[in-house]
Amino acid sequence: MPFDPRSLLDHKFRKIRHSYTEKDCILYALGVGMGIDPLNEDCLAFLYEDGLKVLPSQAVIMAHPGFWAKEDDTGLDWVKVLHAGQEIILHRPFPTSGTVEATTRVTEVIDKGERIGALIISDRVVRDVATGEDICTLITTILARGDGGFGGERKTSARTDIVPVREPDSVCDLPTLRQQALLYRLSGDCNPLHAVPEVARNAGFREPILHGLCTLGVATHALMKTCCDYDPGRFRRMRLRFSAPVYPGDTIRTEIWREGEAFAFRCKSLEQDKIVINNGYLLTG
Repeated sequence: MPFDPRSLLDHKFRKIRHSYTEKDCILYALGVGMGIDPLNEDCLAFLYEDGLKVLPSQAVIMAHPGFWAKEDDTGLDWVKVLHAGQEIILHRPFPTSGTVEATTRVTEVIDKGERIGALIISDRVVRDVATGEDICTLITTILARGDGGFGGERKTSARTDIVPVREPDSVCDLPTLRQQALLYRLSGDCNPLHAVPEVARNAGFREPILHGLCTLGVATHALMKTCCDYDPGRFRRMRLRFSAPVYPGDTIRTEIWREGEAFAFRCKSLEQDKIVINNGYLLTG
């Protein structure tokens, strides 16, 4: 069916109930690159069941609706869909196992023109089934590059956070593995763009790219190390924009600026010499 922004706003997502275990938490941490140095005891705390910690960025996979842009009734050119931005608001740390549920809803569709595409913003509130308490709120922005120019109102996107024009206060370099995307997809994001070379080439990439949310996980590791002393309880809120794809095997440099009680950050692929995450904001407690 053709793309219709009005029907997308009315799209009814089913409620997702998601049970997870300590093993799932460990698999997620491995998928975003924790444990590349298996002797780093700070990282081991996210990979070993005795005293296990949960990375705050694991919130993005909880009660995830899957690759819904590929469903026929959305009308989206799914091969050209990219993750453009993500916000995580943590109301409390995730337990190491449990059952959560959430319902995704599309809140806004913004026409950026035929050349750029359509911005589609959705959110979901993840709740603990056992207690009924909200654990986190997730706000996701995707760019449908093949679906702009539908004649909608040309709205201005929300103001982005500004990265300071000065040398960063801290820098953290973290490598990714060549097989990183294949590891990360085991946590539930099975978009073939990140696994099948032909699909990646058809989308304009030389090879499968790393999931944007995997890159977000690497950035979270850098922020946990640099700003939170690896304590998930200090991680309150993060938002960012994805500005360029990462190829598995790239080294990601996270540049961090302290701004009062918060932090600004951005990430760069050293091999590509490109900013891959920009306009980052972190609030700690």
